[in-house]
Amino acid sequence: MRPIDLWSYEMRRAGPGALAAPPALLLVIVLMVAFRGFGAHEGSAAWMLLVLIETGAPLVTGMVAASLIGGDRALELQLVAPTRYRSTLTRRLTLTLGWTGACVLAGVTLVVTTGWWDLLRDAPKGLGVQLTWLAPALWTAALGLLASVVLRSTAAATTLVAFLWLAGQLFGGALHGHPLTRLVSVFATSQRIEPQDWLPNRLTLLVTALLMAGAAWYLLGDPERVLGGDQE
Repeated sequence: MRPIDLWSYEMRRAGPGALAAPPALLLVIVLMVAFRGFGAHEGSAAWMLLVLIETGAPLVTGMVAASLIGGDRALELQLVAPTRYRSTLTRRLTLTLGWTGACVLAGVTLVVTTGWWDLLRDAPKGLGVQLTWLAPALWTAALGLLASVVLRSTAAATTLVAFLWLAGQLFGGALHGHPLTRLVSVFATSQRIEPQDWLPNRLTLLVTALLMAGAAWYLLGDPERVLGGDQE
């Protein structure tokens, strides 16, 4: 099989949700910019765009990563060589995250070039703009993958990701009251964390994402653990 055929196959195996959700998110961003926030005040519309960017990408990456294992058929055959299955998941995860990242990057570029981002006085500038969505997106992706391996259930893993995403929306601001908990506030930008705490928060999310991804990689080397879950 040619490399391009292999990568194309992995993209299809990721599922229709992984293919459709990122451009759907981009479409909403484009429509909000095109119709100037659907009549909302400019400041409010800019803030809605920020919330959409910071929270939309993590939901997509987390749900997709949580469902990658459960969609495989003939998993027993693939797990005869655990390293090979790790490579399969790595390709699939790289494709889905790359596809999501490309769509979000296009949306962010549109928001920045049309001047909407400049209306957000407290929002990061320069390269920090990309960390607004990239850090939480990688964190939820790592969480989803680890949850899928540990819980051995696609339904349980996606439910956990959705629950923590919603909790972060509703109660994330409460984390800002303590120096340690504010470091793990996933949606710190839209929840107006103190400027001096923003970069440590983003770096903490990236480091913990790396740790969760490493733990998932290690556990994927145990075929019995992977096979013990439901194959949906």
